[in-house]
Amino acid sequence: MKKFLFIPLLIALIAGYSLYSCKPAHHAPETMIAQTLVAQVDSMAVCKNKLLAATESGKADEKQLQQLFLQLRLSYKKVEWATEYFDPATSRFFNGPPVQEIELSSGQVFEPAGLQVMEGYLFPKYDVSQRNKLIDQIKLLQQGCDKYKSRFTNIAIFDWQVFDATKLEVFRILSLGISGFDNPLTLKSSQESAASLESVNTALTLYEDSVGTENLPVEFAGAVNYLKAHTDFNSFDRAAFIIGYGNVITTSITSLEKKLNIHEMTYNRLLNMDAKTMFDKDAFHPAAYDPTAFDPGQTPVTVAKRIALGKVLFADPILSGPHIRSCQSCHQPEKALTDGLVKNTVIGSNNKLIRRNTPTLINAALQAAQFDDLRATTLEDQSLAVVQNKEEMHGSMKVAAQRLWENKDYRQLFAETFPVKNRTNIDTLEVMDAIGAYVRSLVALNSRFDEYMRGNKTAMNAQEIHGFNLFMGKAKCGTCHYMPLFNGSFPPRFILIESEVIGVPKTIDETAIDTDMGRYNVLKTPAFKHAFKISTVRNAALTAPYMHNGVFTTLEQVMDFYNKGGGAGLGYKVDNQTLDAGKLKLTKQETADVIAFIKSLNSK
Repeated sequence: MKKFLFIPLLIALIAGYSLYSCKPAHHAPETMIAQTLVAQVDSMAVCKNKLLAATESGKADEKQLQQLFLQLRLSYKKVEWATEYFDPATSRFFNGPPVQEIELSSGQVFEPAGLQVMEGYLFPKYDVSQRNKLIDQIKLLQQGCDKYKSRFTNIAIFDWQVFDATKLEVFRILSLGISGFDNPLTLKSSQESAASLESVNTALTLYEDSVGTENLPVEFAGAVNYLKAHTDFNSFDRAAFIIGYGNVITTSITSLEKKLNIHEMTYNRLLNMDAKTMFDKDAFHPAAYDPTAFDPGQTPVTVAKRIALGKVLFADPILSGPHIRSCQSCHQPEKALTDGLVKNTVIGSNNKLIRRNTPTLINAALQAAQFDDLRATTLEDQSLAVVQNKEEMHGSMKVAAQRLWENKDYRQLFAETFPVKNRTNIDTLEVMDAIGAYVRSLVALNSRFDEYMRGNKTAMNAQEIHGFNLFMGKAKCGTCHYMPLFNGSFPPRFILIESEVIGVPKTIDETAIDTDMGRYNVLKTPAFKHAFKISTVRNAALTAPYMHNGVFTTLEQVMDFYNKGGGAGLGYKVDNQTLDAGKLKLTKQETADVIAFIKSLNSK
């Protein structure tokens, strides 16, 4: 599937809180939850051992092995809300994607392991030639079981963590579970999501009983019953489930936590901890990746000043070497912050093209890395790279800062925005900070789709709703462009950012793969050859042409490319393609419906 970038510090924060808090001994719910989790891990180990014994014996037939595997997956789903939250490092090898993962800080490569790898050996047909590999994978799961059990036995769980973890699990189900993300071959999304919700309900019931005024048991029961009654993957009405059950449950979880006056240990993350749903107007925190987010001097007033200054700088060619191009020259507001070109020209040239297509900057703040090859970790780093890129602006941030200092008006603006005693210059970091603040203000999660998910049933028509269900189901778009951001930020924590190898052609004639190596130019890892960031689908109807090289001029061409299975499906030699090379078999009407949905994602 995808190439993950792993950010260990943020992942470790959640688990780390357990070690540095003082937990009163008299709180029974958490103790009971921990005991339940230990018992569930033991049951999961039993399922694992049954599958191992059957595989090693060589006597079990395909159907028996597949059934034992499905039982093992269900047993994992019962503990997923806790394992993904308290031990994500172990979980990525227990139920992580069947592709290599690369750690962001070190570049270390981890080989795929876990349930999704095993699924490929058993479905759609049992590959007997892979029997020994299957056995090895099953045995590796024991390490995960041991780590989970040790964690839940020895490290205390806290009330606020239970509520945070269970709500995130519901978000995980809505964005990943019902899309078939981690079971693309079995497509048992409804059954597995039901198992997860039943387990979450068991944990939260311990708190609800002490208040007795919430409707969570009824709401959970309704959601589980709906899932069990609608098990066909392609026809499942995801929109109805999200609005009728998912949003209702996460809103009630938030309400119950506040009613119990549970003190949250807050930490910085993109998805706000107090969000009732993923579609709340303030559900996402645009400053999550702002390097100055924890500066005590930052106030709404100072942030507003930074944004205003950044907007002026964004439109001023003074930042470019020859004074002829601004950021806004390529990111034009009237074109959804793009330029509408296949590729823009090299600065000062009439016909020589730059390397890649200009992406939109709308919602660029809602991702942990920038550029198609993810080489910049902040918007500030991105601004520096663009200004100093010889083809794009051919400038120097240091020289630009000096020019700004020599300008009376800018000198005054910077003095007002960044008060410094006895100022003698403008710092390059201040220039980068202002531009980053402005781009960070370009967050717009206000499309008709967002209105619909917030309860306005007239915001989308039947075709668009059907297109959303296809997007999240049969068309498999939602397994890469994750709801609700519809980019490569991995839910529900949104602290991982993905790239993908899809085999984009060099020309519209589709005769050969594009030669741009993408992320491989940044990290010389073979799996990254031709890998590019999963871009946002929001505002896609306004930001043609498409792909890193601008090869496709219409959404119809994009859909046709995916419908054929990407580059590998077209017959290119793309050994590391992460996109499924199988044909989607979408009809013309289904393709039109998906495109109609994409148009509903246009920001206002």
